[in-house]
Amino acid sequence: MRCPVRRIMSSLVPLLLCGILSGITPAHADGGDVTVHATVDGTPVGRDTLVLDPAAAPRIDVTVHNGGDTVHHVKAIRVSGTALALTFFSYDTTLPFDVPAGQSVTRGFVLDLGQLGGQATGLLPTALEVLDVNRDVIAGVATTADVRGSVWSVYGVFGLAVLGLTALAWVAALVALARRRLPASRWRRATRFLPAGVGTGLVAVISLSALRVMAPSPATEVLFILGAAAAAFALGCLTPHPADPPLDPPVDPEATQRIARPVPGGGA
Repeated sequence: MRCPVRRIMSSLVPLLLCGILSGITPAHADGGDVTVHATVDGTPVGRDTLVLDPAAAPRIDVTVHNGGDTVHHVKAIRVSGTALALTFFSYDTTLPFDVPAGQSVTRGFVLDLGQLGGQATGLLPTALEVLDVNRDVIAGVATTADVRGSVWSVYGVFGLAVLGLTALAWVAALVALARRRLPASRWRRATRFLPAGVGTGLVAVISLSALRVMAPSPATEVLFILGAAAAAFALGCLTPHPADPPLDPPVDPEATQRIARPVPGGGA
């Protein structure tokens, strides 16, 4: 049980950390002189938490202002939500229009969120982005969405899977500690607890998001994951050195008896 869990966590953690660290930089392209303002059912995007209900079909109005000197050709508008450098929902609506230099253009559409309930739940960082004909991001606006999805959505199941792997990692490390099977090296003992610590940080981030306490962000994700990993690493360093088993069983003097050997020829 121990080896598969450690291999999975060892493969998953570097990928997530690389994605999280890359997400510390702005996630969407810099539009330069192009700015985007949007409303969802009349509520400005970016000001308050945006409620996304799979049972609803909100109307989205997007205003694109081109402050540059060249025309921009808009192909589609994307609404997407991410966490831990992973995209859990994304909706592209084809809505071609041109934005001449120095002008603003407003377009509206109704977004069908019928499939959102099976994709995510809780508070998620969400972006509304304007795409060009090559589907590159021209500009966008970021907000936090309160997704009213199911716990059995992709995001919810992902969190439950991370919780299960983390529990197994802790069980494996603690059982090895109880049975005195940890390595003699203090450094190696610490690394045995490291995957469990990283998993604990991931569980904390996902739980706070799913319970609608706090939306994940690259900064908080790094803080929780590295903090939990450091605590688990320190715990592994402080574990006692495994006792060496005795080389030979103790000898009971009373159980040792001298055996008299017969003298050849019947002599005493």
